[in-house]
Amino acid sequence: MQLSDAQRLDWLRLIRSENVGPRTFRTLVNRYGGAGPALEALPHLAKQGGRTIRIAAREDCEREMEAIQKFGARLLCLGERDYPKSLRAIDAPPPILCVLGNVTLFARPAVSIVGSRNASAAGLAFTERVAAELGAQDVVIVSGLARGIDARAHRASLTTGTIAVLAGGLDRIYPNEHEDLARAISERGVLVSEMPLGWEPRGRDFPRRNRLVSGLALGTLVVEAARRSGSLITARFAGEQGREVFAVPGSPLDPRAEGTNDLLREGAIICTSSSDIVEALAPILRDGLPEPGTLFETFNDHTEPLWDELDLFDGPPTPVTLAGHEMDEPEPAPFIAPVRRVAHADRDVDWRARIVDLLGPSPVSIDDLARLSEAPLAQLRVTLFELELEGLIERHGGALVSLITRSDHSA
Repeated sequence: MQLSDAQRLDWLRLIRSENVGPRTFRTLVNRYGGAGPALEALPHLAKQGGRTIRIAAREDCEREMEAIQKFGARLLCLGERDYPKSLRAIDAPPPILCVLGNVTLFARPAVSIVGSRNASAAGLAFTERVAAELGAQDVVIVSGLARGIDARAHRASLTTGTIAVLAGGLDRIYPNEHEDLARAISERGVLVSEMPLGWEPRGRDFPRRNRLVSGLALGTLVVEAARRSGSLITARFAGEQGREVFAVPGSPLDPRAEGTNDLLREGAIICTSSSDIVEALAPILRDGLPEPGTLFETFNDHTEPLWDELDLFDGPPTPVTLAGHEMDEPEPAPFIAPVRRVAHADRDVDWRARIVDLLGPSPVSIDDLARLSEAPLAQLRVTLFELELEGLIERHGGALVSLITRSDHSA
């Protein structure tokens, strides 16, 4: 299927209309035989239901289409040739995607990698290794461009294929410090959003994004996740979509591993290397996903609600999401003795904080710590020496170090 420009405009007007989300869009198009007739019927239908609906103006949507073209992006409509096949198979796929970059990546098998924003050095190093190894086997990496695990997964797969799903418009990168990374992905991978250009992400937009992160992939790997983490929302969506869920086991002393360890208890596949993912997905990697059914299911007045929970304009406006509050997870409670930072110069405080944030109960190599913290080697050695004197870290064979937990202190 390939829509004409007029049909594409009708689709955009319908999905941008008030209270029309993916399920409602499907219901209306199926009932009236197209987006154009649905737009004509919408005012009367809404009046019958005792509500008023703001229908997106033709001029506004024409300006949006012009802005998308000027931005260098394009619209993909559900059922068109380049629309991701894996996404078509989920419940309530977005009728329209705004994409920027290499859309041929949608035709390749993909795995999503998600995890903690406040990731440990061990988690970041594992993410980097798995993403690179999967990329070497022609697997595309999908993630949400968040801090920590997401960003590391994208960077490790830039040369082999990566897809970043945004919660806001393609021109509203969140967090701001990932604008350069987003630009690199748009040049070598692809950026994806179901939101209009200019849309500032709200808190509730991130779970909505997460269903696309899982829906674009054959399976989802959760590397680190605290309880109540947004990464666990992605894992739940993956399970509901019939996709495999993988989790990396972690120390029971590290809050960043509580969510992943819970997933393993609930039946997720344990992942200690990329081979665990490849073996579990081998039949799908070989045969691909089953062909999605018809584009729109048969309308049923008795089972299909007309207005759905994924509507774009459902209810009062929500404040713009603040930095650090993208519903990924709360900052983990500290699990080491308080670090005495007042005795250090400002520059040393920054390096110390960065190094401590990367450490956890799981041993990590000093080489990985140096690379991930980007600290000068001399500074790293001084900081590790200070932490060792304060009884906050433990050294292991093979140039590995780990944090000493509170329980170790109390012992």
